[in-house]
Amino acid sequence: MSAANLPLHALRAFEAVARLGHVGAAAAELHVTPGAVSQQLRNVQDAIAADLFERRGRRLALTANGVVLQRAVSTAMEGIAEGVRQIAASPAGTPSAVRLTISIPPTFGVCWLATRLFAFMADNRHVKLHVLTIRAPNAVDWRRTDVAVVYGNPPWPGFWSQPMHGVEMTPVCSPQLLRGPHAIRKPMDIVHYRLLHEDDGTQWRQWLLAAGVPYPSDADVYFDDFGIVLQAARDGYGIALSDEVISARDLDDGRLVQPMSLKVPSARNYHCLCREESISNPDIRSFMEWLTAQSALSAKRRSDGTV
Repeated sequence: MSAANLPLHALRAFEAVARLGHVGAAAAELHVTPGAVSQQLRNVQDAIAADLFERRGRRLALTANGVVLQRAVSTAMEGIAEGVRQIAASPAGTPSAVRLTISIPPTFGVCWLATRLFAFMADNRHVKLHVLTIRAPNAVDWRRTDVAVVYGNPPWPGFWSQPMHGVEMTPVCSPQLLRGPHAIRKPMDIVHYRLLHEDDGTQWRQWLLAAGVPYPSDADVYFDDFGIVLQAARDGYGIALSDEVISARDLDDGRLVQPMSLKVPSARNYHCLCREESISNPDIRSFMEWLTAQSALSAKRRSDGTV
């Protein structure tokens, strides 16, 4: 028998004798005969190929090798006992507590994800979420992050990604822009208002080209935060292009309206990512699957008009 294949009961016998210093006392504690304990000690010593005890009067004292093994076995036994205690103290079937750290764009979090996260936690009480905000894919701190939602385009080498709902952009603005002498009723009416951007103007150019409207380059303002873009649109300072899933709450509450129905595919999309080596983690994979399912459901409800 090799040391690697020693059965647990042999090591338990060794640990008891090492602690109590007597074969008879160890046998009484383990509810076996002294002969059985002596046999297990011989098995351990033969497998280790080293003397583990020396006799001192009526007691058995550990040799230097015995002390090393006794420390290792005691630590292992304590770990097993602690695991048993934790399981016994938990309600039957209750999963162990899990902590997940997710990184998300702030506007995505405020406008769409926050309320859904509370529903997720209500259904998964063993999961403790820590939420960080990021403004760009390259800003994710992967030393702290388990799952990230990013707005961009793959590939991301070394990461496993899953697309969320297909983003389609359409103009949104304050209801006040639908009134007055320059009320927006057709695509050409947009030229009377400032265009609000979170990119270099590519997305607006794409929409205006599809609408057959010339690009009014002197009416632009650029922000690096989509939350500011939407707030400026709510306040009536211009027109933004937004995905109606992200803007769903504003549209439902009347803070924003869609003056036209024309939509164009976004140059970027929302994706959830994790490190390639993390996708085998069932909690991470389950959260990512939940996230993409929620995104697809939101998009379907907006499309069906059943929000």
